[in-house]
Amino acid sequence: MKSAVETLNPTRVRLTVEVPFEELKPSLDAAYQKINQQVTVPGFRKGKIPARVIDQRFGRAAVLEEAVNDALPRFYTQAVDEGKIEVLGQPDITDIQGVEDLAKSGLTFVAEVDVRPEITLPEFSEISVEVDPIEVTDEDVAKSLEQLRERFSSVKDVERAAAEGDIVVIDLEAKVDGEVPEDGTATGVSYEIGSGRLLDGIDEAVIGLSAGESKAFGTELKGGTQAGKSSEVTVTVTAVQEKELPELDDEFAQLASEFDTLEALREDSRGRLGRMKEFDQATQAQERVLDALLEKVEIAFPEKLLKDEIETRTHNLEHHQLEPIGQNLEGYLAAQGKTREEFDAETEEQAKKGIKTQFVLDEIVAKEEVGVNQEELTEHLIRRAAGSGLTPDQFAQQVVQGNQVPLLVGEVARGKALALVVEAATVKDTNGEEINFDEEDETAETVETPAAEETPAAEAEATEEA
Repeated sequence: MKSAVETLNPTRVRLTVEVPFEELKPSLDAAYQKINQQVTVPGFRKGKIPARVIDQRFGRAAVLEEAVNDALPRFYTQAVDEGKIEVLGQPDITDIQGVEDLAKSGLTFVAEVDVRPEITLPEFSEISVEVDPIEVTDEDVAKSLEQLRERFSSVKDVERAAAEGDIVVIDLEAKVDGEVPEDGTATGVSYEIGSGRLLDGIDEAVIGLSAGESKAFGTELKGGTQAGKSSEVTVTVTAVQEKELPELDDEFAQLASEFDTLEALREDSRGRLGRMKEFDQATQAQERVLDALLEKVEIAFPEKLLKDEIETRTHNLEHHQLEPIGQNLEGYLAAQGKTREEFDAETEEQAKKGIKTQFVLDEIVAKEEVGVNQEELTEHLIRRAAGSGLTPDQFAQQVVQGNQVPLLVGEVARGKALALVVEAATVKDTNGEEINFDEEDETAETVETPAAEETPAAEAEATEEA
């Protein structure tokens, strides 16, 4: 077999492959054997039909086509290996010649395929970013305790008009163009006034209403089949409830925690908040170092891969996020105040960042020879399982059945690659204090690289290659 590689652009090549008949004969023999097992000819036992009889009864063209279909993938893969090409996705096979008579001319074909662009990595030590400092204030602690009080609050019905901070039980009816749509009513909805978790204008409408009173107001619907449309909503208050918070004292500390005193609970909250801010700082450092790294790298984007990634992101939004809640893309965009052009531009930008992130981190993995051991893979699997709501065994079973082990290995390797960059970069907080992250830093290790879940199409390509 002979093959030639022609670079069409930085992300696409053309392979011209010539295969002599001698190398095609095994595929031709296999084609006769396959047809032998599939057909019946009177006077011959199944599997024992001579080649000339198959040619006469079914046509040599069918045999040649079967042989070419068997040979093409094998010789294409061989040409890719010989050319040491890092391909992305499936090739476009064209200009297949010689099928009419392989014995005379052999087989020639042309394959065009996307390839990974060449990437020049910067010096990681030249990267410098700034992050928020780790500071836990008395106000932070007080807010944390207040949230804990909210969790242990109780409610009681009151015979008065609703006010800010109250909880109201309400019935809603929405009209669009004077008609109530199929999903335009809701009853028994519990809503805390001021939380902003329902419709715009709902707070102003219910404040001052007592149980049994109603009020109409205009608003834009946020969900359902009519999302983004103007509507007249009638809200009826069926009950007004007042929250009662427990006193912030030692008795509350014993109720809400394992501590005997409020002071001990307060100190525990301070320590917990400090650990959370350490984690947030590590996450912020990784995100900002990654952004700085990507700014220093220029790459060409494979056209087909980028198109597939954009389509995948749009499809996931429409069918996995919006469709289950009865919303379409048009309604979603209207609620977000975006045009389709703005949405498409944002989606393309996100897709480019996801692809670029994966390519750059993969380049670091290869250059630094980053490996993944069983313990690291297991820890990553456990974290992913926790985020999916499955047990580690259930998640592992899904991963194995879906042939996604290489995908998880890639996620871990990219996370380690990014950790190497963070370790080499200069990271300071806004107070000017330099922060060091190393591979033994448990906080840094638990932070997932954004490449892990941002590039579904690119991930599929990586899994296929692996």
